[in-house]
This record gives sequence, structure tokens and C-alpha cells, in this order.
Amino acid sequence: MNYFQFYDIPVSFYPDEALLKKKFYALSKEYHPDFHVNESDEKQQEVLELSTLNNNAFKVLSNPVKRVEYILQLNDLIIDGEKHQLPQAFLMEMMEINELLMELEFDEDETKMAEIETQVKSIDEVLDIELKHHVKDFEELSENDKKNILLKIKDNYYKSKYLLRIKEKLYTFASRN
Repeated sequence: MNYFQFYDIPVSFYPDEALLKKKFYALSKEYHPDFHVNESDEKQQEVLELSTLNNNAFKVLSNPVKRVEYILQLNDLIIDGEKHQLPQAFLMEMMEINELLMELEFDEDETKMAEIETQVKSIDEVLDIELKHHVKDFEELSENDKKNILLKIKDNYYKSKYLLRIKEKLYTFASRN
């Protein structure tokens, strides 16, 4: 059973957050282990598993990045160890930023650092806009159109993951100063 089924809500990139919380709290109460201490060991184990499932479901579905990854996994579009091929132009842009970051290791320059941060923020904003465009009205699409959009979302997801590594490097540089 997937998390959306567990909460009895449709698969959505933008689930109703109030409903999500309501389901989480109701199931938290229903499956709280303290309410089942007089049950059999098997029943207590089942309740504990359902409580864990509820916690994991809420963690994933309430986090937009984890939710995108989860929906892609549900559609067999993310596979452990997969080497997703990103567009060459994106990779070249990332290579240029990485080169600038390497230069900063040897020659700290606050102006260059600010320029890189601005460039990374701009790319991040474009990816965010692109993702919002792809997921808009996703639930109303035909199955074939959903598959095509999911492939675009997958590409966006991997670009964002790549950019996250660069943002982590930037944070490391910024924290050294």
C-alpha cells in the first residue's frame, strides 16, 4: 500500500495539506502503541508497523521534494543506482559553476562568490517554475500525458539534486568566512 492509498487521498503533487494533517493526526491516535498495550503481541506489532507507516507517510507527503521523489518512485521512474542522463547544456553550465568554485578554493573573492550565488539562485528559481508548470493540473491529464510529464519532472528532479550539491559547496565556502 502506498502512502496516498494509506491516507485515502489521490496521488497529487499538491495534496490538501489540511486534509493530510487531519489524516495523520487521526491515524496517529488510532495507531498509537499506548492504546494497544492489552492486545496480543501480534496486534501490538501490527499497530507499531501502522504507526511507523503513518509517520513515514506524513514525512514524505508533507515535504514537497520528498513527495516529488516518491511519486516518481511510484511510477518506477527512479531506480537506485540509476545514472540519469541530464541535458548537455545543463551539465556544461554546472561544470562552469564548479570550475568557479574550485577557483574560489585558492583565491577567495567575495564578489565572485556573490555572482555564483546569484547564478545558482537564478537556476534554482527556473527549476522551481519549471516544476510548478509541469505539475499544474497533473491529476486531470490522460495517462499518456501523465507519463510524458513525469519524464520531464524526473529530469527536473535530477537537475535539482545536482544543483543541491553545488548549493552545499557554496554553503561550505560561506561558512568558512
